[in-house]
Amino acid sequence: MTVSSVTGTQSQAAQATAQTTAQTDREDAYLDYQAFLKLFMESLKNQDPTEPMDTAEYMGQMAQFSAVEQSTLMNQNLESMLKQSSIDQASGLIGMTVTTNDGKVSGIVESVQVTSEGNVAILEGGTAVLVQPGVTISKPTES
Repeated sequence: MTVSSVTGTQSQAAQATAQTTAQTDREDAYLDYQAFLKLFMESLKNQDPTEPMDTAEYMGQMAQFSAVEQSTLMNQNLESMLKQSSIDQASGLIGMTVTTNDGKVSGIVESVQVTSEGNVAILEGGTAVLVQPGVTISKPTES
């Protein structure tokens, strides 16, 4: 009895799970930031006017608020830089020869699509190749 390999299916499922986990992590971080802001504002609204919050405690909370806000902005900037880097790398592929890791597909890159999975090189003739580990990129050979 022969059993066919299912590693391709497993790796696709693993990739889908990793993408879902990364998206959930980003959503959780956003919810935490929003929850922090709501809690902070509610604590300010509901403090006892006859016994206001200690100045040191208030300053500590303001510092936390500022740190959370700066962290969120920094993450947004890093994400933007990664997207720009991906676009820069994609433009450098045009005119290069791309060969898949198994050597079955090879050709000169005519255009590149930037997708959520990564850069997809469109070869002369219309074949699409996902640029991923194992793909060889080289200067085209002159005839």
